[in-house]
Formats: sequence, structure tokens, C-alpha cells
Amino acid sequence: MARRAATFLMFQNGDSETAMRFYVSLFEGARINRLERWVAGEPGAEGTIKLAEFELAGHRLLCSDSPVRHAFGFTPALSLFIDCDGADELDRVFAQLADGGQVLMPVDNYGFSQRFGWCNDRYGVSWQLNLN
Repeated sequence: MARRAATFLMFQNGDSETAMRFYVSLFEGARINRLERWVAGEPGAEGTIKLAEFELAGHRLLCSDSPVRHAFGFTPALSLFIDCDGADELDRVFAQLADGGQVLMPVDNYGFSQRFGWCNDRYGVSWQLNLN
């Protein structure tokens, strides 16, 4: 029987710590729970993230800087869906996530939600923000 589940974000350019700290800064109550770094003699670049755990709105995420280069990266087919309590929060977080990234659906009323936006951030991670 499975004990716990988490979303795992694998970065290939040494961006996992910067991205994780950025995400945690956006959401009230978000926190970093664990941070393990690659050390000399291990496969990853020394000082980059071997494994980190952080939490956004009670959701557990893991991230790592992969020592192996892969022919794939992040895709919008998997995204983090965040319900925001207010329009101001949604607009602020969306603007920060979209800065340097790509807007897939600008913040608007799409019928299924009075306020919704979808973007890929500067690290390639896909986010859907919804007014709850």
C-alpha cells in the first residue's frame, strides 16, 4: 500500500533550488521541508540539489537537479493547479509565474471559472491558477 504521494519536478540546468525558493515565496504558508545537496564525488554537480521537499497549500512537492541529461523537459500536459482565494492573489502570482515564461491562457473568464489563467514559468513548469 502506498504511504504518500508527491509531485516530482526534475530540473536539468541546476535550477531546482532557485525555482523552489521562488515558488515558496509566492504562496503564504508555503515552506521548504528538506534540502539535500550533491557533494563532491557524487554524480550531480557539487552544491546542486540532490533532493528537496517543499509544500504549497498542503501539497507535497519534490525536486532535484538531475545529473543525467534527458531529451525531455516539462510539459503543460502536467501542471500544478492552484485555487486562489482572491483575484488579487491570482493576478499577483500569475504575473510573477508568467514573467520570463509563456502565457498559455491569459487570466480571464472562460465560463468554467470566473477568473482563470494558465502559464509556463521561466523554468518550464506549467501552472493553472483558478479563482476559488
